[in-house]
Amino acid sequence: MVEKGKTAIIVVDMLNDFVTGALKCDRGLAIVPHVKKLIEAARERNVPVIFANDAHIKGIDHELKLWGDHAIAGTKGAEVIPELAPTEKDYIVPKRRYSGFFHTDLDLLLRELGITTVIMTGLHAHMCVRHTSADAYMLGYKVVVATDCTDSFTKEDYEYGIKYLKDVYGAELYTADELIVQF
Repeated sequence: MVEKGKTAIIVVDMLNDFVTGALKCDRGLAIVPHVKKLIEAARERNVPVIFANDAHIKGIDHELKLWGDHAIAGTKGAEVIPELAPTEKDYIVPKRRYSGFFHTDLDLLLRELGITTVIMTGLHAHMCVRHTSADAYMLGYKVVVATDCTDSFTKEDYEYGIKYLKDVYGAELYTADELIVQF
């Protein structure tokens, strides 16, 4: 269950390069309507929506050595997909590693908003969503996963990621519709 007034949604890497570009994930397209529905309901009920977005420095960031150029800060590929475009009410936290917390101000933002529970959405359940969830858990946040609002390159990676989040971080699992009625 989510606690009213103490919950925020974190949208991880729903960027052009991850959904349709350099690191395209066809499965990512399937979650777009669910993420859109969830964040629109959150906005209507004043639940903070936070975008944790890759914003890499070309030729510098360690992650690029493994994955190649993607989501380079200031490029179209590093922008949130148009269907989920942030509004003036939303928050954007740029990140240079898998986790939305690692060397960012996400923890500070959540604490200043009075947040104790994070609802995880986005790409990829076994990588960036996992590492952001890990840090959330380590920092004492309750982790909830919107299961139809996250995915991975493959079904196996997704299932492994979700199971890991549940088993290791005690993540509660709900669909977008199940969460919306709790706001």
